[in-house]
Amino acid sequence: MALYKRKKIWWTDFSVNGQRYRESLDTTDWREAQAKEKELISQASRGKLATGYQQFGRLAFPQAADLYIAERLPHLSASSIQTEKGRLKPLKTHFATTCLSRIVADSVRLYVAERKAGNLSNRTINMEVSCLSRILRRAKRWHLIADEIRPLPERRDIGRVLTPEQKSNLMKTALSKPEWQVARLAMTLALNTTMRACEIRGLRWQDVDSKERVLTVKVSKTEAGKRLIPLNRNAWRAILELGERTKRLVGRSLEPGWYVFPHAEGNTKPDPRLPMRSWRTAWRRLTKEAGLSGLRFHDLRHHAITELAESSTSDQTIMSIAGHVSARMLAHYSHVRLKAKRDALEALSDKPHVDGHVTKDVTNEFNGAADELQIIENMVDVTGIEPATSCLQSTRSPS
Repeated sequence: MALYKRKKIWWTDFSVNGQRYRESLDTTDWREAQAKEKELISQASRGKLATGYQQFGRLAFPQAADLYIAERLPHLSASSIQTEKGRLKPLKTHFATTCLSRIVADSVRLYVAERKAGNLSNRTINMEVSCLSRILRRAKRWHLIADEIRPLPERRDIGRVLTPEQKSNLMKTALSKPEWQVARLAMTLALNTTMRACEIRGLRWQDVDSKERVLTVKVSKTEAGKRLIPLNRNAWRAILELGERTKRLVGRSLEPGWYVFPHAEGNTKPDPRLPMRSWRTAWRRLTKEAGLSGLRFHDLRHHAITELAESSTSDQTIMSIAGHVSARMLAHYSHVRLKAKRDALEALSDKPHVDGHVTKDVTNEFNGAADELQIIENMVDVTGIEPATSCLQSTRSPS
């Protein structure tokens, strides 16, 4: 049994005979809340009080959605809450006056059809329906329709990787306009550290070790994403430029708690104590100018991991840099380019070896059955098993 406040209103949370009840007491007075709580417990003991999920199911969808968000506040980050609110917005509009208890499979299918008519991606619609399902689970109603609702097929492509020419052109384009400085510096860090956009935005100066030239990712999408990353020359130059930029914006020396990408959007005064929200507009304009419309910022992470995979870097080292927890996740990102695979296989034919002796134009020297038999005989030892040779040697492919 517990009393607690939510927006200055007292609520009660108690259990009777194993059944949990959570109710608003509609009062800001503590003594009145105590009296109301005792009355509710008495009603629940006599079986005259509806359970929490039954009452939740009687709410109109917008009210239920607001209550759902309030209950999720202690469990989600601020950015995740904003994401949930964004997904709930079209749901609130569609199910404006509909009670949760009246949402059936046909209601969900109609919502999906209307959203699909708006040319939205299947993934966006699936995420919205997933949010709806969590609210209906809270009302103990999702299981009634779950078997009839199937997610829309989603694209399973992993991500986009740039050619060397595209990468060079993107950087040259980014340097062409001062207003793209933030997008350029963020891009440089992503390409040279594998960092996600959320990790870059959450970076503070106290996370940068200038002596060792390493940075610590403390805010990430997953626990595995919290890691230590050495800074190469390109990344270090970007960090130095970001430091000078912040000094110019604020007019004084850097402080450890300030963000590397400070909030400086719109007409508000720059505040390094807050992180930048986004560089989305600049990124879209930059990629369009570079002839790479549709390139996601997250694709830069794909590209960086791919380049590492094409090098001689071990899987364990790549996973440590990128923050992955398994080889399966590494395989998901490191889709090595076809050209690199072709070059690696071509290297096998550059220097063929037979029993350790280099031969030239071997296939042109098969002059007759006797020569062919002799070659086969030389390749097989006395046991009848082909001996190990050094012909299958892989070489490092150019990145």
